[in-house]
Amino acid sequence: MKRVLLFVATNLAVIALLQIVLFIVQGVFGVRLGNYSGLLLMAAVLGMGGSFISLAMSKWIAKRTTGAQVISQPRNEAETWLLSTVRRQAQAAGIGMPEVAIYDAPDLNAFATGMNRNNALVAVSSGLLRNMDRDEVEAVLGHEISHVANGDMVTMGLIQGVLNTFVIFLARVIGTVVDNALSGNRDGEGSGGFAYFAIVMVLQLILGVFASMIVMWFSRWREFRADAGGAGLAGRGKMIAALQRLGANHGEAALPKALQAFGISGEGGISRLFMSHPPIAERVAALQAMR
Repeated sequence: MKRVLLFVATNLAVIALLQIVLFIVQGVFGVRLGNYSGLLLMAAVLGMGGSFISLAMSKWIAKRTTGAQVISQPRNEAETWLLSTVRRQAQAAGIGMPEVAIYDAPDLNAFATGMNRNNALVAVSSGLLRNMDRDEVEAVLGHEISHVANGDMVTMGLIQGVLNTFVIFLARVIGTVVDNALSGNRDGEGSGGFAYFAIVMVLQLILGVFASMIVMWFSRWREFRADAGGAGLAGRGKMIAALQRLGANHGEAALPKALQAFGISGEGGISRLFMSHPPIAERVAALQAMR
């Protein structure tokens, strides 16, 4: 219920803020931007709706893109241990038992996704199971369970939806102003021609880059929090050892791009601003500094 209320309150705040911005633009610059209530509603529906539809489909998409096989009936002792460890940690974290899956990939990685805390998926790579000892795997599982318990998937969807709304709406508002200035149109309605749409597409690209920076900042912050949660569930020493093993074996991530931000070991971008995960050394240092 708290997440739903947060979702509603955030969207109302965003809509109110955008209305205030429009009012200021109209008053200060004397530009008649027209009635943007419909556009604002469209931006909210597309931005928030698209994000949460993706979230609702996240488990299905994750299974399809990685080929993850859910363990419904353990076939060996290793799978039995995996299920019992996740069950114990889920109970300790106060969440429902997630689905547990293994996907075939050489890299050391794992991810968690799902629409809510009690209907999640935790998946580990075959490479992780082969190359980590059980203490380290336990810590990785604790990290992923912490993501679920913290509601990180929902929060990520919320942030992405809000940013999508801003990008869709502001690109069209700014595009109208620029189009009017270039065309000499003073009625504030915009030409609606090719030039306008080209301007909007460029603005969406530029604003989308800035939105991605914000999303990646949140992704890095939540990794520190999930590391702390993993340390609480499995032990700080195990969590540090798992991260050090990840750092020593870090290579190209086999997870699809859409899921890399949800993995424990993430791929960095062209700069720190576009990294979904902090450097391993910083994560280890943060755990070592914990009381």
